[in-house]
Amino acid sequence: MSDQEPEGIRLQKVLAKAGIASRRVAEELIELGRVQVDGEVVREQGRRIDPETAVVHVDGVRVVLKDDVITLVLNKPRGVLSTMHDETHRPCVGDYLKHRKERLFHVGRLDADTEGLLLLTNDGDLAHRLMHPSFGVSKTYLAEVPGPVPKGIGKELRAGVELEDGPASVDSFKVVSSMPGRALVKVVVHEGRKHIVRRLLDHVGLPVQSLVRTAVGEVLLGQQRPGSMRVLNRQEVGSLYKAVGL
Repeated sequence: MSDQEPEGIRLQKVLAKAGIASRRVAEELIELGRVQVDGEVVREQGRRIDPETAVVHVDGVRVVLKDDVITLVLNKPRGVLSTMHDETHRPCVGDYLKHRKERLFHVGRLDADTEGLLLLTNDGDLAHRLMHPSFGVSKTYLAEVPGPVPKGIGKELRAGVELEDGPASVDSFKVVSSMPGRALVKVVVHEGRKHIVRRLLDHVGLPVQSLVRTAVGEVLLGQQRPGSMRVLNRQEVGSLYKAVGL
C-alpha cells in the first residue's frame, strides 16, 4: 500500500515533511500522545490525514502543513510606507517583494517614520486574527524620548490615560537607558490603534524622536538588518498560531 492514497497521507509522513522530526521520531511522538489532529490526541500509527484540511498540533503547537504557506519578517526601514503599491513611487513594502513568487500581504502597518518588525504572510486566517483587537497579541517597541524620564510615568501609562479616541494603556513600560537629554524606553502594547505608542508617550510629555518595533508576540526582530527579510521558523509560526487560538 502506498503512502499516497485517496483517503490521505500517513500522519508520520506528514510530520516528517513538515520538518517536525524523522518518520521514526514522529512515530514515537504519536505513541507518546504528543500529537493532536483536529483537537483529538492520535496514538494510531497508520492514521491518514488530508494536509489541506487537517489541523495538527505537536506538544500544543500548531504545525504548518501546506507547502505554499509562508510567513516572513521584514525589518521595515524608516521612510518606507506599509503599502504594496504607491502611485507616487515613494518607497513601500511592495518594493521588497517584487522577486517573490508568493502573493504576500502585510499584517497591520507601521508608520512611515517607524521602523522595525513587520510580518508578511499569505496565511489569511493568521493575518486576520493577528490584526483583530480581540486577540490582543502584544507588540514591543523601543522609543527614543527626551530624558530624563520622570518617575511615575510607567505607573501612569499602565493605569491608563484618556486619549482623544478613548482610554489606552500599556502592558509594560521600562527605561532601558538614560543619557543627558534623552532616554531609551521599552513599551509593550496589545492594541493596534493608529500611532498608539507615539500618542501615549506624547500624552505623558515624552514626544517620540525615533521608534522601532522589536517584537510581535514571541517573534523577535533580533539583529536583523533594516530592509532584510527572513522566513519564520516553525517555533515562531507556532507561537503566533497559539497566540491567536489557531
